[in-house]
Amino acid sequence: MDEFIEQLPNLAKDKHKETAAYFKKLKRKPPKDLDYQMQELHDEEFERTDCLTCANCCKTTGPLFTDRDISRIAKHFRMKDAQFIDTYLRIDEDNDYVLQEVPCTFLGADNYCMIYDVRPKACAEFPHTDRKKFQQITNITLKNVAICPAAYNIVEQMKERIKLK
Repeated sequence: MDEFIEQLPNLAKDKHKETAAYFKKLKRKPPKDLDYQMQELHDEEFERTDCLTCANCCKTTGPLFTDRDISRIAKHFRMKDAQFIDTYLRIDEDNDYVLQEVPCTFLGADNYCMIYDVRPKACAEFPHTDRKKFQQITNITLKNVAICPAAYNIVEQMKERIKLK
């Protein structure tokens, strides 16, 4: 797994043009059963993939924190929202709250999330390959395939299984 994770950015880069062209076609005319097929591909991949052996998303990127996330996590730590923000977050160039640093502050040495039960929505939904109307999030998926081995595998399987004209 470590070797695959190491190679992933280059693999994604090599396939970037092909995947971007595929996603462009997908946006123009998504199959009627796209959500069903994506859910199936997602479920199949996550039967084989154990995120705890990887945690590359937590090691290399940080999630967006919504106001709801901040309140929920601050409450978990028995902190005020402002104190949680000052301690752990910063505002990025898009004016969103993100972690001050990566790897994630809440990632344990064993790849377990210390705030798993109250984690941000973006973490809970990552890599977003089972989202409804998948064709609307292809831009983020293009980025995620370079970070998440499961997302990469799902997209490669998708290109094999869902033929576009």
